[in-house]
Amino acid sequence: VLAAWQRPYLNIFKHFRVEEWKRSAKEGDVAALTDTRMKGTIYRIRGSNPASSYLQLPRAGTQSLGLTGRYLYLLFRPLPRKHFLVHLDVTTEENQVVRISFSNLFKEFKSSATWLQFPFVCGAASEGTARRGVPGAAPGDARWTCLVLDLPSILALYLARSYSHLRGVKLCCNLLVKNLCTSDLLFEPGVTLARARLGDLSCRGVAPMPRELAFPVPKGQKWHDLYDYIRY
Repeated sequence: VLAAWQRPYLNIFKHFRVEEWKRSAKEGDVAALTDTRMKGTIYRIRGSNPASSYLQLPRAGTQSLGLTGRYLYLLFRPLPRKHFLVHLDVTTEENQVVRISFSNLFKEFKSSATWLQFPFVCGAASEGTARRGVPGAAPGDARWTCLVLDLPSILALYLARSYSHLRGVKLCCNLLVKNLCTSDLLFEPGVTLARARLGDLSCRGVAPMPRELAFPVPKGQKWHDLYDYIRY
C-alpha cells in the first residue's frame, strides 16, 4: 500500500529538492535552466560519455529513495544527435537490487539476474528523419517524452521477481529532464478531468496528468501532436 506521503503521486525533484543538491548529486556538465516553452526549470545533462555527467538521487549509493509507487514517470527530451542513458535501481521483495537501464546506445534487449537493459528508440517530430524501430543517436527534432514504467510488471515479466521499491535513479547524459514522479495511478496525457469522470476512467486507475507533471499544450493544439508518450 502506498504510504500517505507518496499519494496520489510523488514529485521526486520537488520532494527531494534537487536544486539544493543536498539529497541529490551531480557530476560533470549538469545545469538548471529556465525553459519558456516548458514553463519552468529543466535540468540539462550533457557530456562525452555517460559516466562523466549525471544527476543522481539519492546522493549516496548506500541510501534508498524508498518509493513504492507502481509507475515511474520520466519527463525528458534526448539531446539531438546524442546518446543518453538512464539507470533505475529497484529493490525486490527478496531484497535483491536490480538495475533497469534505458539507452539509445543499446542495440538489443539484454538481461541478467541483476540487470535489465532496454534499447530506446527516440521519436521524431517528422517521422522521415528517424528510422523508426532502430536505436541510435537521437534525431535532430527529438521530442519531449513522457516515459512511463510499470516497475512491478517489468520485474515480474523479465525476472519473475516481486517489486518492493525504487531505490535510486541515475540520469546520465545527454538529456533534458523536466521531472520524475512515482504513483499508483496511470496518468494519461491529453485527458481532461471532465472526460475522465465522464468515461469513468478512474475505476480503471486512469487519471489526468497532474498540472506539475503536465507538458504545456498551446490553445488549439493536441498533446499527442507535440509530445511522445511511451509506456513499458
